[in-house]
Amino acid sequence: MHLYIAYKNYSSWSLRPWIAMKVAGIPFDETILPFYHDDSLDKLGARYQIPAQVPVLVENEQPVWDSLAILERLAEQSPESGLWPEDTALRSLARSAAAEMHSGFVPLRSTCPMNCRKNKRLSEENLAAVQDDLKRLAEIWDKFERANKPEGDFLCGPFCNVDAMYAPVMWRIHGYGLEVSPTFDRWIAAMLALPAMQEWLASAQQEEWVIEQYESAGETV
Repeated sequence: MHLYIAYKNYSSWSLRPWIAMKVAGIPFDETILPFYHDDSLDKLGARYQIPAQVPVLVENEQPVWDSLAILERLAEQSPESGLWPEDTALRSLARSAAAEMHSGFVPLRSTCPMNCRKNKRLSEENLAAVQDDLKRLAEIWDKFERANKPEGDFLCGPFCNVDAMYAPVMWRIHGYGLEVSPTFDRWIAAMLALPAMQEWLASAQQEEWVIEQYESAGETV
């Protein structure tokens, strides 16, 4: 399998399947397509007649695009990986939360672009703009806290696809100094402690590409 992604410092959608595959131990090759700096992503889209967007997973020349579609494919292909919980109720909760992340939290995404290399603070105006999203995150985490689930530091106990879908949110909350809840803070600590996340961060810190519109978001401290 070959995973096509973009900048590790900035690409939130790329992080999702990448970290799921790493944590689950699914082997893959990867290629970074720096689409702000060259036309490699356009060429990939044209090659497979798909949108010029990351991530794209290619297996036997069959592309799967969109983070959530890739995560579903991985869980289907490797059921032993535990990428979705075995318990039906917990799996339904995880899938619902993952889908909500996929389609929602627009103010948080637009106000706080993922940037693994910097710590920032938001202006009062921008902070006010994301308050509803922060409140919703706290509500979701409380749902998982009250769910019947196995032991573990992640949303469903062990790491699974819903953690992968919210992984970029971890960087947004952590990197911009935002507050959600003590439960969310514990999850952040678990996510940051993952060897896979540390590997991602190390690669992000070594990248030389810079996207100015992401660098200028928020107020650097």
